Amino acid sequence: MSDLFAKAGDELRPQAGRPLADRLRPASLGEVVGQDHLTGDDGALTRLIRSGSLGSMIFWGPPGTGKTTVARLLAGETDLAFEQISAIFSGVADLKKVFDAARLRRANGRQTLLFVDEIHRFNRAQQDSFLPVMEDGTVILVGATTENPSFELNAALLSRARVLSFHPLEPQSIARLLERAEAIEGRPLPLDDTARASLIRMADGDGRAALTLAEEIWRAAKDGEIFDVEGLQRIVQRRAPVYDKGQDGHYNLISALHKSVRGSDPDAALYYLARMLDAGEAPLYLGRRLVRMAVEDIGLADPQALVIANAAKDAYDYLGSPEGELALAQACVYLATAPKSNATYMAFKAATRSAREHGSLLPPMHILNAPTKLMKEEGYGAGYEYDHDAPEAFSGQDFFPEELGRQTFYDPPERGFEREIRKRLDYWARLRRDRSGKA
Repeated sequence: MSDLFAKAGDELRPQAGRPLADRLRPASLGEVVGQDHLTGDDGALTRLIRSGSLGSMIFWGPPGTGKTTVARLLAGETDLAFEQISAIFSGVADLKKVFDAARLRRANGRQTLLFVDEIHRFNRAQQDSFLPVMEDGTVILVGATTENPSFELNAALLSRARVLSFHPLEPQSIARLLERAEAIEGRPLPLDDTARASLIRMADGDGRAALTLAEEIWRAAKDGEIFDVEGLQRIVQRRAPVYDKGQDGHYNLISALHKSVRGSDPDAALYYLARMLDAGEAPLYLGRRLVRMAVEDIGLADPQALVIANAAKDAYDYLGSPEGELALAQACVYLATAPKSNATYMAFKAATRSAREHGSLLPPMHILNAPTKLMKEEGYGAGYEYDHDAPEAFSGQDFFPEELGRQTFYDPPERGFEREIRKRLDYWARLRRDRSGKA
């Protein structure tokens, strides 16, 4: 088995001094672990290779899932020249050299697969420079990114490339990698079963990280030593959470927090709030998001929700960390346990749509002010009834443009304080019908 993973093409690669992850790099797409939806017998990439037509692609996925390896293997299995650059270290001049070399190859009858690592780090203008060489077939672009392409890449670039998602490796896939590592090393990992399971969890879906951790364990172990979980944790410190507060980890966790609050689960909401704070998220950002949750998902079902969320934000601003974090936690629990309503949110969306469709209509004349004599003569304000002078301070007049007629946007549910609002609206509707002479 060790021969299988030591080869690159037909040549035996020297093993000494090379990291384990590099020695275990697959020599064919069929050896790639954990991405069967792409590289399996019926995978998307396997189908493309069989068709003989390979277009530009964006590989999107977390670190250590095989993006670079798969790009290199694609070039080998399609007889394309392989060029690799990193957006971190490359600029316009580097791109020009790569494009010129690809044009020369194409003139000689060979196409180039250009692999661009961390492609999202190129600015918009640099991303646009790929468009001409993609369109004329000078290069087949394969870009790799750990960030959401929808946010980080130009629409023009995305329209010319297929996005393929690389998944974090499942525990069983990490286990397979470790078995391969043991085969190539010719010795088992010095871990008991519980520690081995813990190591797989520590890898957090990152195959390269799993192999790096395995190397650390082998280096640390004395002859005959077997580590338990505590021993493992002493050797390989627990990895930091996979969380970039400006990118996908940020969006995933704030989404989980928001949905937990909306779903009235205070325990889950506190868990995600704690994870974000522990990972270094700006607490005032979380405070702002709690305010948003109060107005979007609770609204007038509990008018105090917005007051408490705002107070928690201000309390954190006043107390700072860590004391102020408790205020955020308190608001989080309050929002999660409050009655829920998106009636105001939906009403505002509906009103906005109507305003955009009928934005040219004038309000009815009777509710327009008439500050000049001419405007009074033109009928501005004629027939307006001052509500405070009407019985029960309600005139029942129509306020929508006459061409539009009455509209209903706000439909409060029978929950929380909105139950009382519903009673008021029903009462005013009856008064309006009575005073208009309708049954």
